Amino acid sequence: MGIGKYNTMAYKDADDLLFGESLYPVKTGLDLEIGAGYTTAEINYAPRPQSGESKESLIDEYERITRDIMQRMVQVGFQSVVLETEHVHQMTKNPSWGAEIAEAQKSILEDYHDKYGIKCALRHTIADLRIDSHGVDLRGDSYDLLMESFEEVSSSGADMVAIESLGGKEVFDHSILRNDISGLLFSIGVLGTLDVGYIWKDICKISKKHNVIPTGDTACSQANTAMFIAGGMLDMKLSHTVAAIVRGMSAARSLAAYEAGAMGPGKDCGYENTIIKAITGTPISQEGKGSTCAHSDFMGNLTMQCCDLWSNESVEYHGDFGGTTVQCWGETLAYDCSMMNTALVAGYGKMLRDILMASDRYRDPQSFILAYDNAYRIGETIVNHASDIYLRTMDAALVCCDLIEDASKGLLHLSKFEKATLKKTKADLHSLSMETDLFIDKCLSTYSKEVSSFNPSNYDL
Repeated sequence: MGIGKYNTMAYKDADDLLFGESLYPVKTGLDLEIGAGYTTAEINYAPRPQSGESKESLIDEYERITRDIMQRMVQVGFQSVVLETEHVHQMTKNPSWGAEIAEAQKSILEDYHDKYGIKCALRHTIADLRIDSHGVDLRGDSYDLLMESFEEVSSSGADMVAIESLGGKEVFDHSILRNDISGLLFSIGVLGTLDVGYIWKDICKISKKHNVIPTGDTACSQANTAMFIAGGMLDMKLSHTVAAIVRGMSAARSLAAYEAGAMGPGKDCGYENTIIKAITGTPISQEGKGSTCAHSDFMGNLTMQCCDLWSNESVEYHGDFGGTTVQCWGETLAYDCSMMNTALVAGYGKMLRDILMASDRYRDPQSFILAYDNAYRIGETIVNHASDIYLRTMDAALVCCDLIEDASKGLLHLSKFEKATLKKTKADLHSLSMETDLFIDKCLSTYSKEVSSFNPSNYDL
């Protein structure tokens, strides 16, 4: 079970991590550089449901969205912007729809770039249709349709491509509801990692063919699911400590895209991206306080600490008092970027980074784990077992336990419930086999019986 590419950290020290600066910047789109000394707003949006009734109405909707964003960015004097089009299912099911939308959007971006000099780029995130209510089809017709969609948008105007892949989710959903640490490790570290590596080899081939940037994957379907189930301080559906440990493990899964050739910027909803940046040196997008239009979290400031693109998560397009939603949220993001960029020029980048990080560091185990110094520690653990996808995920989980346990003796408050969960989770981890083949064989036997939708052949197991 080996991949083995990142066996050392790209950054020599956690303190070298900073927003707007990456070791391997990406040049893309229309004069845009990402991670090359400045941050840029990445605006994420969703069309109104009724606009998906036909291809023509959906194209019109995305043209309106694109013009609204570009008009507001120029109107307020911002110098760069990225647009992220997350595919609604109609666009991936009908690849020509996605292609025509990408072409229409890119034409508008080119017009604004030519007239006003604004640096800009277009990211298209393909919808993973391989797991739905009908079952799991990771390697069949759904996979072919997925790759066709990547081909179409890559040849029609998208500058960058991404996906929030779903591999391992059938076992994860079963396991997270049962606090089954073995199933979580298996679904994230083995199944998810194998699937990410598989699909990204093909995505990177398509990207190279069409000269677009293969950006990266996220563990959204697993780690964000845990975050949403855990909820806030008033919720008791899932331990926040478990959600934090799942987040640390998820970095080992997302890393597989980069091992296959992804170049960043990592997609915004991958909260594990600070760990990825520390390991790979590639730029990242992050979401935080701007994502309150879609969901709540504990790290609205902290995630800004090392971002290169600053995003809002998906907001439905409609009118608001200050303009359309994409204009209002985009302007807010761009002002944050202006603040970060000014701090970089003035030599106060690390000071601002530390203020952002410290403001959320002890709010919750989930934010604590992603503070850049702890993220770096998790990254170090992952690269120590770079060639073994199970052990690197296991060690990421264990170091999360140790970090949270140590911090709980000081400023990180844990309830009795959280302390008990942490103790049990750590004991469960230590009870598991450290022999990768034995662990996988046992999990194959267990979850083939317990999860009706799990088919090992979907993962070539």
